[in-house]
Amino acid sequence: MAELVGEFPDRLRGDRWQPAIDVFETENEVVMRAEISGVRGEDLRVSVDGDLIRISGARSVPGGSGVQRLHQMEIAFGPFERTVRVRIPFDRDRVSAHLEDGFLEVRLPKRPRRQIAVERSEDT
Repeated sequence: MAELVGEFPDRLRGDRWQPAIDVFETENEVVMRAEISGVRGEDLRVSVDGDLIRISGARSVPGGSGVQRLHQMEIAFGPFERTVRVRIPFDRDRVSAHLEDGFLEVRLPKRPRRQIAVERSEDT
């Protein structure tokens, strides 16, 4: 069975598959990019829970293909879920998500760093 599946088991967890995700930082935001070709926007959910970003949904099996014999199967179908912890403070109220060309991009605007003024006592 392993020769049929190849490296795919790394992206299969229980009854769900996990899309590949890149996470990178720019000057003003943290960006998550998930590879989810074939998933429709209405089948996607993005949620924020503290510092966790959860992307979930389902990819449907294309219908009407008339398959008689399976020779190789590497594309996962069915439900998926991926959770990423973001350790950089971000503005949870301004998180946005955009789906285009099989990639879901989630943008997390960074919270500005607070400068704290140091008070000096009259004695020093």
